[in-house]
Amino acid sequence: MSAGRTVEGAAPPGRFDVAVAAVAGISRAHAQRLIGDGRALADGGRRRSSDRLAGGERISVELTAPPDPHLEAESIPLHVAYEDDDLLVVDKPAGLVVHPSAGHRGGTLVNALLGRASERGEPLGSIAGVGRPGIVHRLDKETSGLIVVAKTDAAQAVLMRQFGDRTVDKEYLALVRGEPPSGRGRIEAPVGRDPRDRQRMAVVAGGRASVTEYEQLGIGGGYALLAVRPLTGRTHQIRAHLAYLGLPIAGDVRYGGGEGPGGLRRQFLHAARLGFTRPGDGRRVRAWSELPEDLAACLDASAARVGSDRLPQGVGATVEVS
Repeated sequence: MSAGRTVEGAAPPGRFDVAVAAVAGISRAHAQRLIGDGRALADGGRRRSSDRLAGGERISVELTAPPDPHLEAESIPLHVAYEDDDLLVVDKPAGLVVHPSAGHRGGTLVNALLGRASERGEPLGSIAGVGRPGIVHRLDKETSGLIVVAKTDAAQAVLMRQFGDRTVDKEYLALVRGEPPSGRGRIEAPVGRDPRDRQRMAVVAGGRASVTEYEQLGIGGGYALLAVRPLTGRTHQIRAHLAYLGLPIAGDVRYGGGEGPGGLRRQFLHAARLGFTRPGDGRRVRAWSELPEDLAACLDASAARVGSDRLPQGVGATVEVS
């Protein structure tokens, strides 16, 4: 996509965000971000995502975000699991915020990406919204592991649609307090803001439909090691679903997990495996990331005694042969 690209079309009747998604050929979540940025208009005016359209209104969508003058390029080392001309897969450490927000104006993954791109003379995708160059999806600050970054607008659009269409394979490793009711399970429960604590998400009536699958990899010392596959992408979904099941993540103090083995005080949640289709040629990329030192030490702590031969080794990726 070229800089400043705008698409226009007649709106179908119904919600404004659904109309924007249809006209621009993007996901509804992407449409909502553009609406919030003021980059999607109906008959030249701003609307809310939930506003109803009669049909026939002129929708205009600015797909390329203007650069944010407040974002600074910073020299922050990044561990890259995979890279090509269109994208890279970063192995994010715990403690690194993905994009700037209140209280985190610098020192984020976005600042690091801008610094890396500047040093290499490379672009970053610009369609996800102001302040999100290259960003396709996100991980919580204290969740470590794999995250995809787009270098071009075209790649960013394709990758964001894959996440929206749920064709990306995501597997997390989680150490939970307690024992699952079965070796494999599926949690289907709506997730929304916890009415008792607005900083948390929870299973609540009226929440967004959410699905998480899990498989037990090991058990011992009052803990279980799980491979977790979120089929939807709600905020804090894994943390909220496992807490709902009575299996809070070790170290996740906010969701009831308490301090983990070995004194761990961040959630034992690691984005260990990721599979997606490469935008350029449609070949499947499969990336993996081993447990970082703090989580590996947590497993080795005497209180846990949990292990598995299913843990990824090293950090890297393969591309399927066409």
